Amino acid sequence: MGASPSSVGSFLVASFAAVAGSLGAASPSYAASALEIAQTLCAACHGPDGNSTDPANPKIAGLDAAYISRQLQLFASGTRRSDIMAPIASSLATSDVRELAEHFAKSKPARGKVADPQLASAGRVIFRDGDTDSGAPSCEGCHLPNGVGNSRFPRLAGQHQAYVERQMLDFKNGVRTTNRLMNTVGQRLSVSEIKAVAEYIAGLPEGEPD
Repeated sequence: MGASPSSVGSFLVASFAAVAGSLGAASPSYAASALEIAQTLCAACHGPDGNSTDPANPKIAGLDAAYISRQLQLFASGTRRSDIMAPIASSLATSDVRELAEHFAKSKPARGKVADPQLASAGRVIFRDGDTDSGAPSCEGCHLPNGVGNSRFPRLAGQHQAYVERQMLDFKNGVRTTNRLMNTVGQRLSVSEIKAVAEYIAGLPEGEPD
């Protein structure tokens, strides 16, 4: 049986406190501080380089630094809800947030893998063209072709299917309310369309070598 979210969160917060204490005593350089915090605090869920291997946890390597910083601030304020991320984010100093964001932004994102090519093909149409019947816009209009994202909209390319699907369902059902546009998009897509888009996203970017 796995650990509960609350116990995992407590462990991570305790780990951060220990790391922060040791880093503060040594007054380390920018790079060393970001790297050590990332490897000690973030690696348990997101991997040491931001490439999570657990489908439930997002890959954060290659996300724009401004986007990462904003999400950490939303977690810290409670605007974006997470029993695990809230205490961790609220424990970070402003400089920690900036350094961690830049650290992961510079990490090379690992490619994902499509499990169902037929489903991905259906998702490709929605990603590129949207759904004219429901009025859902194309995903690439905000997340850019190949899903590489920018400072406002996150990189989606290669993201785990399970994570993308969970976030889209949370937007659809009003569990996640940090982006009204995404709430509207989620409401206009069916559950099967969400699954298809998530499958397609896992195989992005197209046309690039593994």
